[in-house]
Amino acid sequence: MNTQRNTTATRTDASPVVISLGANLQSKLGTPARCLLQVIERLRELSCSHFQASSLYQTSAVDCPPGTPDFLNAAVVFNADPALDAADLLQQLHTMESEFGRVRTDTRNQSRTMDLDLIAFGAMLSDQPGLLLPHPRAHLRRFVLEPLAELRPDLVLPGQTETVADLLEGLEDDETCQLVQATSPSNQLI
Repeated sequence: MNTQRNTTATRTDASPVVISLGANLQSKLGTPARCLLQVIERLRELSCSHFQASSLYQTSAVDCPPGTPDFLNAAVVFNADPALDAADLLQQLHTMESEFGRVRTDTRNQSRTMDLDLIAFGAMLSDQPGLLLPHPRAHLRRFVLEPLAELRPDLVLPGQTETVADLLEGLEDDETCQLVQATSPSNQLI
C-alpha cells in the first residue's frame, strides 16, 4: 500500500468519512440487526452534513473458522464535524463497540457483537500504529464494497485508482452478500 506518514491524523479535505459496520452475535442490546441500526443512529450524531446509511446485507464470514455464523454488514458515509480528527473518531468507534459487548482480543476474524472499521477519513493516508488509513483491505472485501457501492458507487477510496463500483465488479471471490433490509430513497432506515 502506498502510504505516507501523517503525524497529525487530521482530514485535509472535505472528502467523506467512510465507516463499515458488521456484527454476527447477539449482544445484551439485541440482535445484530437491531444493534447495527442503533449504531447507525449514533454515527448520525457525528455528522455535520450529508449522512448516508446503506441497507443491511447478510454476508458470508470471510477468513473465519468453519461454522462461523454469517455477518450483517452496512456502511455509512458522512461529513464529520471539522473539529473531529481520525484518532478521536477511531476511539469513539472502539467505545461504541465496547458498549455493544465487543471484547477486543488478538484473535483475528472471530465472531463479534459489533465491528466498526474506519475505512477512510477524507483523503488522509496514515500508517500510524493503530490508525491505518485507508483501511488496508477494504478494496478487497465484498462486505465493505457492496454496502458502500449502494451509497457512493463513484467514490474513489484514498490510495485507489478505481471507483468503488469498479472494485466491486473486479472482485474474484466466493463471498456471498445479500440484501436483507433496505433503506428508503433518502437513506433513512425503514
